[in-house]
Amino acid sequence: MTSLADADLSRLVDEWLDWDEAAQLLGVTPAKVRTMIKVHELAAAVPTVGAGPRVPAAFLDDRLVVKGLPGLLTVLHDGGYDDRECIAWLFTDADLPGRPIDALRENRGSEVKRRAQAMGL
Repeated sequence: MTSLADADLSRLVDEWLDWDEAAQLLGVTPAKVRTMIKVHELAAAVPTVGAGPRVPAAFLDDRLVVKGLPGLLTVLHDGGYDDRECIAWLFTDADLPGRPIDALRENRGSEVKRRAQAMGL
């Protein structure tokens, strides 16, 4: 099995936003997006060689960050995961049913957060 660090993000995530696009959707500046990534309100990674850092489009919903994502990212980072690993985990089927990002987007974040906390132990 491929580790999260080695996951092919370009195959897991179907739509990416550069920081300018994410900023426009959120109604903030690209500098604010950078800050949001730094403080784990969002996560970013370079999905393909030569591309700049990108944010998965699924992290945003109706001009907002998906509910529960910042707290989940904090739990994962506290468990030693980097942004790339967080994104890979969120977009990998975890028998929730489905992927953790889908559960968050469907307001089923409690089980996702519980699993993330268990991983960090």
